[in-house]
Parts: sequence; C-alpha cells; structure tokens
Amino acid sequence: MIKSEIYTKVSLFIHRFLNKSLTTRELIFFLAIVFCLSPLGSPPIALLLGFLIAQSIGHPYLDWNQKATQYLLQFSVVGLGFGMNIHSAIRAGAEGMVFTIGSIFFTMLLGMSIGKWIKVRPKTTYLVSVGTAICGGSAIAAISPVIKAEEKEISTALGTVFILNSLALFLFPLLGHWLHLSDIQFGTWCALAIHDTSSVIGAANKFGPKALEVATTVKLARALWILPFTIFSLLLFKNQEAKVKWPYFIGFFIIAMVLNTFVPVLIPISKILVLLAKSGLTLTLFLIGSGLSGKVLRSVGIKPLFLGISLWILISSGTLLVILRFIH
Repeated sequence: MIKSEIYTKVSLFIHRFLNKSLTTRELIFFLAIVFCLSPLGSPPIALLLGFLIAQSIGHPYLDWNQKATQYLLQFSVVGLGFGMNIHSAIRAGAEGMVFTIGSIFFTMLLGMSIGKWIKVRPKTTYLVSVGTAICGGSAIAAISPVIKAEEKEISTALGTVFILNSLALFLFPLLGHWLHLSDIQFGTWCALAIHDTSSVIGAANKFGPKALEVATTVKLARALWILPFTIFSLLLFKNQEAKVKWPYFIGFFIIAMVLNTFVPVLIPISKILVLLAKSGLTLTLFLIGSGLSGKVLRSVGIKPLFLGISLWILISSGTLLVILRFIH
C-alpha cells in the first residue's frame, strides 16, 4: 500500500515535470536531487544541501519522506552487498561481534542511568538509548510502537539521533585521518559509534573501500539486535498487542554477497549495482537532511539532546580506546 502510494506520487511528479507545472519549491528540490546524483555530489554535501533546503524553502514532499528514505536505504544496503566478499564479511563480522555485544549492553545501561539522573522522560530515554545502541532511526521506529511511545517522545528521540548522525558524517572521517586509523579500525569504529546505517556507510565510504566493507558488515550485524530488543521491550513494557518486525533487507544483503563471491559471471552487473547503491545512499542522506525541519529541531529539547550527546561522546571515545587496544 505504502509502496504503491510512493510510486503514484513519483509518477505524478514526473507527469507534472514533463508538463512544466511544478512549483518553484518543487523545481529547486528536483534540481538539488540532480546535483546530488551528479559527479559533484557526495554523501556529506547531499546531507548539508538537504539540511539547507529544510531550513529555507522546506521539503515539498515531507509526508512521504520517511518511507522513501527507508526503502531507498534498504535498496542501497543490498546493492552494496554486490561489491563485497562473503569470506571477508564473515571475518569482519566475527571480529566485531564481541565489540558489538559489549557496546550495545553498555550503551543501554549508561543511557538509562544518565536519563534517570537528568530526569528525561523514561520512554524518551529508552528510545534515545536504543537508537544509540543499535541503529538509530530504524531501531526507534521499530521499538516506539512496542513501548506505546507518544508522538512527542518519538520526535524527540529521532531528532536527537538525526542531529548527531549529521555531525558524525563530517567529524568521523576527519578524526579517523587525524588519528591515523587503519581501514579496519575506522570501519569498526563507525559501525559501533555512529547511530544510523546511512551515516555509517557514508562516513566509511569516504574513508576507503575496506573501511566500507567492515563498517557495513559490522553495522548490519548490530542492526540484527532490533529483533531481540523488540521482544525484550514487549516484556518490559507489557504490550502483548504489538507486532515484531524482522529486518528482511539484511537477508537480501547476505544473498547479494554470496552471489558476488560465488557467481563471477555477475561481476559486470554487480559493479553497476554498487554504483547505483552508492548513488542511492547519497540521495538517502539528502532526504534525511531535507527532513530535518525547524519543527524537528525544536522538538528535541535541551535535556534529551544532552542525553544523546553525552551518551554518544562516551560510547565513541570508549569504543575507540578499545579498538586501538585490540585491533591493529
């Protein structure tokens, strides 16, 4: 239903474009998309351009932005799988598993403690902690109906996570080069310390191809924790009516890696799919930036933002120290 609605709106947009009946705001938005998909575009520039549009003319299609971003990101992740080797991915996932488990549980414990200390609403604290621990907006979207979170609590958690994701996309590559991290170290650090998959992949892709492979694999292994945390949340908040959603796109990502590794005849097609996936990721970040409206930013509040920043700094620095100690 939602997919067909997006398809209908895209078709309507194309029809209006061909008939030259777009508004000025829609035309600027369309030209910004073209720029992001051109050789001049890049994930950080796309995110910044989207943010500038959100603060100036506003997103002309804000009502379907979240779903469009979700599907586009999933397509991009699966496409990136066609550029990865399953054996390397398994090694990276196995090496990052211990760090992943440790960081998730430590983040949740720390987040709930800080939230209680500064008196942030319990469900907001839980959502910000889950978003930081697992995979940002995806985790918040999956957990919020399970704990019966209010719209204000969801907006606050999403706004906090999106603001920090935007900063991470610019800061992490700079810090990685400044600290002389290897591709494996940086990829692991991105996967553990940045919230959303889109920003993890964007930062790692800017650093190097090996960093991208490690970051994507470890991050998606981290994203699988959505399922057990959803079940845990059902029990914790005693909501028996909620449905548990499985991130099926991760299974397609694994299939893509298997095909790329064992079916060499697909290599020419795989290269095209990887290029399309990277373009899709750039467009995803543009849509995320254009969704950061003034309303979203104002909904965050000082205390939840302090919670998110404190948790992010502690987890980023803590995981970095562990990585520097154990990964060479």
